[in-house]
Amino acid sequence: MQSGEGSRGSRADQADQRRAELLEAARRVVLERGLAGTRVADIARATNVSGGLIHYHFATKDDLITEMLRSTTESEIQRLREIVDGPGTAVQRLDSVLRLCIPASRDDQGWILWLDAWAVGVREEHVRTILLEFEGAWIEILREVIMQGVTLGEFVCDDPQGAAERLDGMLDGLAIRYTLDAGNMSRSRLLHHARVAAAREVGLDPSVFPVS
Repeated sequence: MQSGEGSRGSRADQADQRRAELLEAARRVVLERGLAGTRVADIARATNVSGGLIHYHFATKDDLITEMLRSTTESEIQRLREIVDGPGTAVQRLDSVLRLCIPASRDDQGWILWLDAWAVGVREEHVRTILLEFEGAWIEILREVIMQGVTLGEFVCDDPQGAAERLDGMLDGLAIRYTLDAGNMSRSRLLHHARVAAAREVGLDPSVFPVS
């Protein structure tokens, strides 16, 4: 016979799994229909469950969307954190961060999600809150990488915070142009611009970065 504690643990695990499935379904539906166009009914249909079951786990659509965006940001920040805490020179870590933070392609689902979120976040506070958290964490990671380079003697930068903020703003703008296919902006050109800007911020020649 299963103990009461074991039974409670099993139910908690099942609830966590169900929440994860609903969050993943919400992400898929949002990518297809957009944040503004997504309804709880759409997510219920995508998972073949009732709207009531979704509301059992998430009181409102806003709660579900907020949790979906937060889980997405946490996953991306974790990947960046692994780079910051990983091996390699400061230049290698900075380059890895730059590569990870620009779109992998014009149909990069992560970037499409964030473009949509930025548009909705102008009017929706729950979305704006997540975006500000993500931007803050990303800028902090950039600042840490730059500080590491300064400490190791690889970089020269008297304002790591300002450098991180400038790089963040520039990368967002260029990534938007690239994703929307505005002008002659290939991914290699986007990465080149990112490296040139980063090199200038930390007192290096852009040639220090890999050729690819």
